[in-house]
Amino acid sequence: MYTVSPTYADLMETGSPDDTGTAGATEAAEPSRDEPVWTGLPRGLLRMRRLLLVVWLGLLTLAAGVLPGLFLGPFWAALALLPLALMASGWVMLERNWRSWRYAERADDLLISRGVLWREATVVPYGRMQLVEVASGPVERHFGLASVQLHTAAAATDATIPGLDPSEAERLRDRLTELGEARSAGL
Repeated sequence: MYTVSPTYADLMETGSPDDTGTAGATEAAEPSRDEPVWTGLPRGLLRMRRLLLVVWLGLLTLAAGVLPGLFLGPFWAALALLPLALMASGWVMLERNWRSWRYAERADDLLISRGVLWREATVVPYGRMQLVEVASGPVERHFGLASVQLHTAAAATDATIPGLDPSEAERLRDRLTELGEARSAGL
């Protein structure tokens, strides 16, 4: 697996996912070597992350502002504004991060692009994949999501695609496993 930083022009040419439920998911088209067909992540991942943000920062708001305000005086209630400001900025940042995640299947490798401030594009050659896992924790299962974890020969270079629909995660796992076996047969 190799990590490359695409140029600004490369990122601008590929565009960004739209506001559809699957963030620009494409139909089953045959990927070409020159122009990858990018697939965004489902909107359920954004909903899950926003819910977790509201729950954790809501508890922090309660602990940092409301309780001290009740017991120590109204001046201390102003501490509740800090977690609320973090919640508002986090709400926007989570959407920007969700929009930045996408992947593309090409003939010889899988591309994964992510990041808002620091863009990162990962290229995973099919022949280098040793194991492809589908994982889903209790919160992900509640939202109907699963993650695909790609393990390569070097442990430090594993890649993950989070928040996929379980059927898409299984399809991707099966396809990547099939392509990995076909590409590594000659090694």
